[in-house]
Amino acid sequence: KDILNFQGSNSTFWLKITIKNNDYQNKSLIEIIQPFLNEVNFYYPLDNGYKEIKAGELYPFNQRRFNQSTNFVFDIDIKPGEEKTYFFEVNGYQQILIPIQIVDINQFYSNISTQNIWFGVYCGIIVVMFLYNIFIYFSIRDKSYIYYVLHTIFVGLTQSTLIGYSYKYFWPNSPWFGNFSAFLLTCLVSIIGTQFLIEFMYIKKRLKNAFVVLKVFQVIYILYIILSLSGYYSTTWQIILVTQTIVAITILIISIYLYREGYNEAKFYLIGWSLFMLSLIVFVTKDSLSWIPYNLFTKYSLLFGSATEVTLLSFALADKINIYKKEKEISQAATLSALQENDRIIREQNSTLERKVTERTNELVATNNNLSKTLTDLKEAQTQLVEAEKMASLGLLTAGIAHEINNPINFVTSNVGPLRRDVDLLVDAITNIESVGLSDISMDEKQQQIEDYKEEIELDFLKIEINHLLNGINEGATRTADIVKGLKIFSRLDENDLKRADINEGLQSTLTIANNLIGDKIQVIKNFGNIPAIECYPGKLNQVFLNIVSNAVFAIQEKFNNQTGGILKVTTENDEQYLTIKIQDNGTGMSEATKKKIFEPFFTTKNVGIGTGLGMSIVYNTIKKHNAEIYLNSEEGVGTEFIIQLNLVFTEPIADYQSEQQG
Repeated sequence: KDILNFQGSNSTFWLKITIKNNDYQNKSLIEIIQPFLNEVNFYYPLDNGYKEIKAGELYPFNQRRFNQSTNFVFDIDIKPGEEKTYFFEVNGYQQILIPIQIVDINQFYSNISTQNIWFGVYCGIIVVMFLYNIFIYFSIRDKSYIYYVLHTIFVGLTQSTLIGYSYKYFWPNSPWFGNFSAFLLTCLVSIIGTQFLIEFMYIKKRLKNAFVVLKVFQVIYILYIILSLSGYYSTTWQIILVTQTIVAITILIISIYLYREGYNEAKFYLIGWSLFMLSLIVFVTKDSLSWIPYNLFTKYSLLFGSATEVTLLSFALADKINIYKKEKEISQAATLSALQENDRIIREQNSTLERKVTERTNELVATNNNLSKTLTDLKEAQTQLVEAEKMASLGLLTAGIAHEINNPINFVTSNVGPLRRDVDLLVDAITNIESVGLSDISMDEKQQQIEDYKEEIELDFLKIEINHLLNGINEGATRTADIVKGLKIFSRLDENDLKRADINEGLQSTLTIANNLIGDKIQVIKNFGNIPAIECYPGKLNQVFLNIVSNAVFAIQEKFNNQTGGILKVTTENDEQYLTIKIQDNGTGMSEATKKKIFEPFFTTKNVGIGTGLGMSIVYNTIKKHNAEIYLNSEEGVGTEFIIQLNLVFTEPIADYQSEQQG
């Protein structure tokens, strides 16, 4: 045989070669043109036996004497006319092909130079295709390009590995990975190549069954990687070669089918893949079946085929862009035609529309006049209803306020008579003591008369009584002043000016003027925090507080029937953004239906004639006017809590609310 082919085997083979030098050259080399052999141990004769030179992929690449080549090269050191016998001990994991040639040193270096040039051209093609298409990917972001770029890189690495350049330049000191890389890269090329086909030809959408088959092949290749990691190199390589042929034929069938179905982008893909498949068949049959001879063309068939494939696949991607461009031009032409037709229709309808618009405008003007009148009437009615609610609130408090003011005034008035009497006694006492002091009697007699008089008018008791009466008058005056101050603060019901105000002060004034309404059966708990003054409409907020407090008192009285046990709790606090007011009672509480309607105008749970049903509606609108929020927590039979959340920094309410109020 010209080429020794031991197929895939784990055995070790011994070769005996007898060489006679009939040439004048005495510097000849023997070269095994197969970079994938685990061990190539060369034995050449000496005077007293044979010397062994170890080589192969089990050893670091740089240990080779002739490391300029990726093949295994040995110096046979035979003189002209001399005959010697040499031995090779060979084993490998992959296909054990042993092409052997004998060359002189000059031819050897010439062959290396030629091989490097051709492989450099191949690398140039791979790099150009990579850079060109990665640039296009970043321009259009089509996933097909990224899979093509990855496929191109791994194709180049695979071919570099099969020829031996990867082991020489990338991992020369890693024999294990040098063996494993052939399996890994071959499988990765197939996985990414099938994924490129799936994305480029829309296989999942067009051929669902083929999509499943291709995904199964991808899983099989992953299993091959795992199997090779387990050390089954020889078996794995044989089934990879068979699988590659099956996958190549499958992809060829898919490409032909899609091309026949009218998908133009399949044209270049079909040509490129057909040529690659042809090179793959040549490579596989050369290795595993020995149907065709081993020569330079068959050895590098995958190199030629893969270079042609990546080039034509790049053309296929470019053709896909051209197809997109044509489709876009057709779409734009159709859109332009539709726009022109729409423009014609619009022009034809303009006159009709103008006439109808004029008629409709006249109708709308008349309707608008009617609506304006209705709106004016509604605003007047709304103003009257709000004023009625305010007057109802004031009417509710008038009797209580009068009673609150009358009590301290009566206390002051009742103390004036006794105080006048006591003051008269003091004046008489001063006059009598002065008279005794100016008399001519002795000092002891003066002192005795004064002491007798003080006992007669009970001066010590008189001083105590005067002090008590003055304290009572002071307390009544202070209470009256507090009520007047509360009225002054609360009386801002019609203020429309935004100003800074103390919310605690407003709440206190509300509780003060509602004191008679609250009575002495309800416990009032005030937890006023150290809150800052804020911009607001204080008079309107006081109305809010009064409406909520009045409803709370009503609910407590309904539950406890004017007996003790009722609690009204008022709390203020703030954080970095909001000032919060909580008004809580333990009254009757509300049902779910009541809570949903509580802020609706004219809704009330009170009997007819008690309240207008506008109190909580005014509360809601006032809070919204402050661009604030009000929350309700209530449980029937347990009580109710209103939580008002005001902004520390006042902001105008949104337009929707303003228009709602105007409407």
